[in-house]
Formats: sequence, C-alpha cells, structure tokens
Amino acid sequence: MTILVTGGAGYIGSHTCVELLEKGYSVVVVDNLANSSINAIEGIKKITQKDLTFYKTDLCDKAELDKVFAEHEFDCIIHFAGLKAVPESVAMPIKYYQNNLTGTLNLCSMMKKYDVRQIIFSSSATVYRSDNTMPLTEDAHLGATNPYGWSKFMCEQILRDAAAAAKNWAVVLLRYFNPVGAHSSGIIGENPSGIPNNLMPFIAQTARGIHKEVRVFGNDYDTPDGTGVRDYIHVTDLVHGHVCAIDYAQEHRGCGVFNLGTGKGASVLEVIHAFEKTNGVEIPHSIFGRRPGDNAIALADPTKAMQVLGFKAEKTLEDMCKDTWRFQKRTP
Repeated sequence: MTILVTGGAGYIGSHTCVELLEKGYSVVVVDNLANSSINAIEGIKKITQKDLTFYKTDLCDKAELDKVFAEHEFDCIIHFAGLKAVPESVAMPIKYYQNNLTGTLNLCSMMKKYDVRQIIFSSSATVYRSDNTMPLTEDAHLGATNPYGWSKFMCEQILRDAAAAAKNWAVVLLRYFNPVGAHSSGIIGENPSGIPNNLMPFIAQTARGIHKEVRVFGNDYDTPDGTGVRDYIHVTDLVHGHVCAIDYAQEHRGCGVFNLGTGKGASVLEVIHAFEKTNGVEIPHSIFGRRPGDNAIALADPTKAMQVLGFKAEKTLEDMCKDTWRFQKRTP
C-alpha cells in the first residue's frame, strides 16, 4: 500500500512515517516546511534505513498538489498538515481558517478526481465543548473555544459530509489529547520553532537552560494539587493508533470517530516533578494566574478505540519524560 502523509515532516507526522515504513508501507510526504524541518525527513530515513518520497508542496496550492496525485496511486491519506498554535490562531483567525480548511478541501477534491477512498484525519480534543463531563467520549458535546479548534471542527464536518455523499469513502477522525515524548532513538521529536506552546517541550528547554523557568498558570483548580490535569499520550503510542486506523478503513465505509488518549490524567506539577525525577534535573517553576480558556481537567475515554481499533496506549509518563529529554539533549 502507498500512503500519502500530509505534514509528514512535522512532529506527529514524522513519527507516523517511521512506523509506516517499518510496517512495510510505501510513504509519500507532502509538507511545505512552514513549521517543520527537512531534518525530520532525514531523521526518518536514518531510523528506518528506508526511503520515502518527499514533496515540498503546500496543500493550498491545488495545481502542485494535483501533480503529486498524478504521479502516484494512493491507497490512503493521513492528513496532519495544518497550522496548530492556539494563541496564534486567536491573533490570526483568518489565516488559520484559510490554511486549514483550504488544504482539506483541496485534498478532498484530489481524492474525488483520482478515486482515493480512504483518509485518516488528525483532529483534536479541542473540538469538545468545555462544559462536558470527564472523561470525554466520542459523543460528547462539540464546540471549540478558539479558531484552531474551530478549524479542526470544520474540517471534521467537511469530511463527514464527503463520506456521506460518497458511499465508498472511508473517513477516520482521530481526536488527539496531549501528544508528548519522542522516538526512543532521540533522532526525531517535538522541536517547535520559537517559544513552545506545549508544556513538555517547554519543560525540556527549561532543563537545557533555554528558559529561566516554567510558568504554571493556575494552582486553584479543583484538582488534587490545584494545577490543570491533562491526558498525556506518548507520540509513538499515538502513531500506532494511525496504523490501527488504516486497518479499520480497509474494512469500513463511512465515518468513524475515535479518541486517542490514555484515560489517565497528570497535573502540570506532576509532569514537572516526573521530569525532574526521571532525568535527574531541576525545573525551576513559578505559579501565575489562570489563563483565559483553560479548563481544570481534560481526559479521554479511550474505550471505543480499544474495542473497535484494538488500540491501547502502553507508555508511561516516565517514558514520555525520558524520551523527551533524550531528544532535547541531542537537539542543537
């Protein structure tokens, strides 16, 4: 099988490419490198000792995307490409809607033109409303709190409608919770440009001395230690869910929706202390007031993914901390 991976030079995309190549799939990557690096492509090849086809192409450029489809016969698409920084999406909402929706619409157009019938979409827990009870099941109330989340919500709806109209399409929507960690080799991992928006890479950079301290926003939530609790999942567990989704798409038409998480929560302070203990480093941190829009708890109910996809997260929080630090120490 030949898989098109959009955004395959990104954090989750690059780890997925590793697993796909190791499973024997042929991989074609399309990435405009706007928030990723060609170094990740070289890292994939180094880890797997296998080759892939790479196109520096923007999904919003329909003519260039058409050329990619014309040169390959794709069995399935895994769609990661898109802008993903929540604060930036609030500051530049039009940019996010234009990029994320146009890329998805162009992919759907190419799927129809070239008769590609399977797509797995990288969605997010940000599509769930903040007033749901925890843990979140796939039928919880939907509704985002920022343009990034709304763009994911809208892309989900586009793909749902496309699957309903084309009865032979298989669409799988995978809603991620908090992917962290890195490949065990330390060769690829999360390496955001600028100041990280996510907790784990910020902790790792603070351990390296890049930042003075970790700012903990809020210690008065209704949680065991007052800090926000999230469902952290190791990136290599997460990408295994995509391989399970490929198998599912082979056998099922229509649209399937699955949470990818562990069902277990860790608070901000628990993550900081786990990183310190696991790696023998000190993480300076200070408490600040709550950020607008943050919730006390966000947890997945992964039961459906376990029962239907055969997916189960195996890695511990300590594994996530250890692998993140290994990658960070190798990163210039």
